[in-house]
Amino acid sequence: MKHLLAVFIALSGHFAYAQEAETIIYNAAVYTLDDAKPTAQAVAIADGKILRVGSDEQILGLKSKKTTLIDAKGKCLIPGIFDSHLHVIRGGRFYHTELRWDGVRSLKRALEMLSEQAKRTPAGQWVRVVGGWNAYQFEEKRLPTLDEINAATGEVPTFILHLYGHAYLNKAGLKALKMDDSTPNPMGGLIEKDIAGNPTGLLVAEPNAFLLYSTLAKLPELNEAEKINSTKSFMRELNRFGITAVMDAGGGFQNFPDDYGISNKLCASNELTIRLPYYLFAQKAGKELDDYTRWISSVEIGQGCDEHSHETEYHVQGGGENLVMSAADFENFDQPRPELNPAMEAELKNVLTLLVKNKWPFRIHATYDESIARFLNVIEAVNQETPLNGLLWFFDHAETVSEKNLLRIKALGGGIAIQYRMAFQGESFIKRYGKKAAEQTPPVKKMMELGIPVGMGSDGTRVSSYNPFIGLYWLTTGKTMGGTMHMHKNNLLDRKMALKLYTQGSAQLIRMEHDRGKIKEGYLADFALLSDDYFKVPDEQILRLESVLTVLNGEVVYGAGAYSNLDKHKIDILPTWSPVKFYGGYQNKY
Repeated sequence: MKHLLAVFIALSGHFAYAQEAETIIYNAAVYTLDDAKPTAQAVAIADGKILRVGSDEQILGLKSKKTTLIDAKGKCLIPGIFDSHLHVIRGGRFYHTELRWDGVRSLKRALEMLSEQAKRTPAGQWVRVVGGWNAYQFEEKRLPTLDEINAATGEVPTFILHLYGHAYLNKAGLKALKMDDSTPNPMGGLIEKDIAGNPTGLLVAEPNAFLLYSTLAKLPELNEAEKINSTKSFMRELNRFGITAVMDAGGGFQNFPDDYGISNKLCASNELTIRLPYYLFAQKAGKELDDYTRWISSVEIGQGCDEHSHETEYHVQGGGENLVMSAADFENFDQPRPELNPAMEAELKNVLTLLVKNKWPFRIHATYDESIARFLNVIEAVNQETPLNGLLWFFDHAETVSEKNLLRIKALGGGIAIQYRMAFQGESFIKRYGKKAAEQTPPVKKMMELGIPVGMGSDGTRVSSYNPFIGLYWLTTGKTMGGTMHMHKNNLLDRKMALKLYTQGSAQLIRMEHDRGKIKEGYLADFALLSDDYFKVPDEQILRLESVLTVLNGEVVYGAGAYSNLDKHKIDILPTWSPVKFYGGYQNKY
């Protein structure tokens, strides 16, 4: 009997491999992230899954006359990157309106780009730079001045956002928005004025970003066809960096369902090129419980647009990252830590109780340990009355979380989605809290040692850039984009573990790691062939990496250079004046 069982198992394996491969990638340096088989040369794909991983000789034996063969030319192949916190639905709608300074290494060049774009921007539109950069990435190590911005842009209205700390409006922008000496400061924001009482053009988040967000929301939008084009283009830009999945964290001024129409249409037409589970983000103070009550009655977790949803996993994943406005512990390290509203606990408890009773997963924006302690008090109280019973939930950010609160998170079965915001704000953090405090911000190694699920993300596009290789550089070197070493060496990860956080770790946050994050038989065929070997290049060269071939569900969604002929998703940029048409997105060439 045992002999027959052994024969059956052997034959089952033989028949599994007897299936013909639709696509074979060979002559690759395959880093599988599968500890049982760490490296390989080739991968066979069929029906959107990885059929087999092995040597060139083994895998090429699975080819047929119909098999597409792709020579990797010795390049590094890794699992597709999964960004656990990116505002892609909102970001996609505006991508083609934005001049990206992401990756630009001199302020001189940034201002040249600003001037060039102002000359081509039509009447009625704005020049806008929205996040993904900071002063320290420039060789000049400083911010632009309002005089420089006005000189570069002239009579074309211009808005420039610097992190969530402040923004600049040029003189034409102030005029277009009718900001003058009678314009009052909004709650939580400062419109800087000169000694004559006139606005200078500097908008300061003091202490929250509502002024910055609300001003940006007043700028003209693209038409529907242009938004569709822009969203497809932004997803392609993410594919350019090997991203195959994103958890969309919602965002300010992103209303459900109104602002999801573009991504809904792309799902229905099977044109999404990333997996896209998304969270519903409460928008109006005092109305959050009403929103979640309505959404729970009309939306099911996992519900997508139609039959294509299962391929791209475009569906509601839960509530957050904002659950109630009073719990918004906004991070701006140029300003003191904000104290949360005393009404937070009662408001958050009502929303959390509703979510837990209805088995809705949730995520909570939480920068500071003091806020996290208060949030945990509420979660523990809800758990006493309505047990979580393994419900998925996690904190976002958690830069200054303490070990005491990490233990509380673990006890409640929570996870943490971290981002590389410190790569952009490390210098500001050090100036306010000191070098010692920055060494474990966030305490990545401690989270992992405690066995807490940890996933990696970017928080693009309005704070950090969306380029995941910045995150991998930051995790492994502890350096900011300006080259400041802020992490202690005992908080650094090796390159393999860092990549695991960006693949398996993000999937683990929503318990999807069983079929992704590794190049392994039976797993999803999501991976990226890189421009150079991530595991061998010098540290600084990590920042220059891109994908030359990105595969989602077994299909090529991005190809560059020798692989551009395989790419069926090329975009003709609309509108014709879009900065992306002239510069692209992330500026790796500067």
